Amino acid sequence: MVAGAAGFVGRALTDRLVQRGGLRVVGLSRSQRASPDAAGVHWRAADLYSLLQAERALSGADVAVYLVHSMMPTSRLTQARFEDLDLILADNFGRAAARAGVQRIVYLGGLVPTGGARSRHLESRREVEDALASHGVPVTAVRAGLVVGRGGSSLAILTSLVRRLPLMVTPAWTRTPTHPIALPDLLRALEAAVVDPRWQGQTLDVGGPEVLTYREMMQRTAAVLGVRRTMLAVPLITPGLSAAWVSLVTGSPRQLVGPLVESLRHPMVARDNRLLDSLGGPRVRFEEALAEAMAPTQRPPGQASMPPPSNEAPRIDPARLVRVARSVQRLPLPHGWDAQEVARAYMRWLPAYFRPFLRVVDRGERGLSFEAIGLPWPLLVLRYAPERSTAERALFYVAGGLLSRRPPAGALRGRLEFRVVTTGGESTQRSVLAAVHDFRPRLPWPLYRWGQAVVHGWVMAAFGRWLAGR
Repeated sequence: MVAGAAGFVGRALTDRLVQRGGLRVVGLSRSQRASPDAAGVHWRAADLYSLLQAERALSGADVAVYLVHSMMPTSRLTQARFEDLDLILADNFGRAAARAGVQRIVYLGGLVPTGGARSRHLESRREVEDALASHGVPVTAVRAGLVVGRGGSSLAILTSLVRRLPLMVTPAWTRTPTHPIALPDLLRALEAAVVDPRWQGQTLDVGGPEVLTYREMMQRTAAVLGVRRTMLAVPLITPGLSAAWVSLVTGSPRQLVGPLVESLRHPMVARDNRLLDSLGGPRVRFEEALAEAMAPTQRPPGQASMPPPSNEAPRIDPARLVRVARSVQRLPLPHGWDAQEVARAYMRWLPAYFRPFLRVVDRGERGLSFEAIGLPWPLLVLRYAPERSTAERALFYVAGGLLSRRPPAGALRGRLEFRVVTTGGESTQRSVLAAVHDFRPRLPWPLYRWGQAVVHGWVMAAFGRWLAGR
């Protein structure tokens, strides 16, 4: 099972595994855009924000490959830090893999710099490793730097900058050493991690034949493109200003560019290459991989299971975003508490916080009714789902109320959950994620965006402070 099979690495990996033979390869995507069983890949659609859908999707899998990240939004409004979204996705996947009896998970993460504080993006990659492994399934973590291949978002941003800027201002982070890897070499490593159980449970750095700075990669990119570029070193530009400039020039969303640029100040070099060393053979040099990635190509007949990846810098099309809201906040977990205790505390705390304007009424099987004083109808009705709840997770479905809209047939229901997550590796840290998924507001969108959603953010921040005091 390849989760994220519609992405640039996922497409190439599923094709490679199919060509190897002897494997049944299932591609997992948010929507079933691929033709059924095209090019030998079986396709399943699943939204990994839904634990139930993740469990169904992973049914029957022996090995699961995790190539998912959340830095591009999928909802009309996402009220969350990207690392909290990544954490809940990975926790769902780890829980679902354990329930499905998956033998091992192969995760493509990022190289980790030695010593010192890490950027939010790099810290999130480590948290994802922890979350995937926290439910008992062994995880093989393959860590890579910039991947040089057709359709890669980081490479597309780099080439867009070189194409569009005759004079390139190069901040201090462009002199940071990094370890790029060609897509074919990465695919060899991932294939070995999938099919060879001796790599199970190991952390494996992979890198190409050379360590380069970002400035050197820009110079070599200009040579491959056949253009002359003047580079002016400016040491005072911050990563935040750089992210704004890169986003403006390339048209890539700040949600993607910001975390990536923030990570560029860290030297990221593979500590060893024992996985690729064991496979033997030469590794592809940067210029060769770049020329291959930029060359026009056509997929051969029988290989067109998905549209070919693009070398254009990624953009967000607002028209394609689903008109639902998602909100995830990481809150402190009082010592000795579980998710059920946090949920009960929230239902007691919320009416006290809004006293005397709000009350919460337990109506048994009809759910919890959030009622405003003076209104004959409830603002919101939540129905507890005991069959989908545990000590680690308390789940409520949105069942009605003035503030919510009924989902269309076949769509996921709105839901509220409190989930305990474990991160931190050897220095274990436990926290609770308070998450609202697939909420369809009844208010006109501007009123929801700048009214109800803002209030929800204030409320969760206040509840987090109250939990910290416990």
